[in-house]
Amino acid sequence: MLAGLLLAALAPPARADALDEVRARGALRYGSDMEGGGPYAFPDPDSPRSVAGFEVEIMDRLARELGAGVRAEFAQGQWDKLLWVLDSGRYDVVVNGYEWSPIRAEDYLATRPYYIYQLQLMGPKGTPARAWGDLKRPKPDGSPWTVAVLTASAADDFAHDENAGTTRVVRFDGATDAMMAVQNGQYDFTLQDGPAATYYGDEFPGLEAVGPPVSRGYYVVYARKSDPALRDALDAGIGRLAASGELRRILEKYGIWNDLQVGLATAFQGPIDAPPVRQADRGWKLVRHYGDRLRDAALVTLGLSFGAMPLAMAIGLAVALGRMYGPGPLRPALGAYVELIRGTPLMLQLYVLFFLLKLDPWVAGIAGLAINYSAYEAEIYRAGLQAVPRGQMEAALALGMSRSQALRRVIVPQAVRIVIPPVSNDFIALFKDTSVCSVVTLIELTKEYSILANSTRAVVEFATATAAIYLAMSLPLSWFARWSERRLGAEGAKGGLA
Repeated sequence: MLAGLLLAALAPPARADALDEVRARGALRYGSDMEGGGPYAFPDPDSPRSVAGFEVEIMDRLARELGAGVRAEFAQGQWDKLLWVLDSGRYDVVVNGYEWSPIRAEDYLATRPYYIYQLQLMGPKGTPARAWGDLKRPKPDGSPWTVAVLTASAADDFAHDENAGTTRVVRFDGATDAMMAVQNGQYDFTLQDGPAATYYGDEFPGLEAVGPPVSRGYYVVYARKSDPALRDALDAGIGRLAASGELRRILEKYGIWNDLQVGLATAFQGPIDAPPVRQADRGWKLVRHYGDRLRDAALVTLGLSFGAMPLAMAIGLAVALGRMYGPGPLRPALGAYVELIRGTPLMLQLYVLFFLLKLDPWVAGIAGLAINYSAYEAEIYRAGLQAVPRGQMEAALALGMSRSQALRRVIVPQAVRIVIPPVSNDFIALFKDTSVCSVVTLIELTKEYSILANSTRAVVEFATATAAIYLAMSLPLSWFARWSERRLGAEGAKGGLA
């Protein structure tokens, strides 16, 4: 969200067309994302530091078409943010299975297609549904079919537009993640672009193509509106590659050539100039129009936060007490737990819970956040317990309390007062860290912002609205934390053991 605001604010001023700059520097910088995998762009198995893929080879050829000594330069980026980075001037063009669409044509220049794709439905072998049309009837038990798609892709749009109330769209950040979840039995189907379905078909033996391909669209190279000369040069280069048969050779190498591609050399004599379809609403009207979606996403964020933080606090306190007062063998084990959780990324922990243990998305999200934050809360509570004067324990024992009674009635209450500020800060941070839960298909506030900003191009408006919602969620917690701190501090001044 912040990236969207910064990139919009820091967009470069008007300048000369990028074609001259590309030729002067001898490099065509193109944005792409290896996370999407094959056959588009992926780490070369024969040379792990290099990038392979049919789009990589196409860009290598197109760079040479721009002039002697010009090479293609791959630049990694997040798929659904590539166009935003293009706006900032860090790339010359974007190419990564980006479909031509009317709304993108409003803001960017598109070349002629370098690939004509269709969408392929994939499901577990032996699935009762045999075509997309079968999904327009509910399951035998009356529940909707679940369809996994790549976020903000043509498959996402198609599944949403063709939803007859009998399907539920589940969004992933990677095509292979969606396929894996379907093969694991977590969802019913996945709708993929044809190249991805073909390329990864053998790697997911539990899946099969369901029915014939549906829909049709075009992969294009996107350039900024201010760079028509660069777009035209790339467009002409694609035409020459198609006419010479070089484009076909590349596509055949990756097993994705089909009869549809014959039209690349004959049906297109230039960029796609279909008139863009303007939306009735723009800017802040879009925020009002999609307000319900932002509200629902905010409720998901709140649910994750209030579900995870109490668990994290309870686990963290138990771990801290175990490390300080538990039996000898338990202490190093709990210390190892803290270091393991703090030393591994939250996203990786969520992947383990969701893909390996195959937990429900909500269970995986809450459990992942709770486990991750429990390690940090454990260290906060340990510091709080150590800050309580030792004399407090000695006095409690002298009064006849057992060790557990002293901890429960004297030590822990004082430690809680001490740790209120850092724990409150962690709770506020947790609101924002719920954004990582999008990897387990939960559409929380940041993910919904990304989806809406990409689909409507109202980046600043949705970023502002999303920031305001986060602020509205976190400010009351800050006020409550300060009030609780003052109240407990006042009570602590009256109580305690001398």
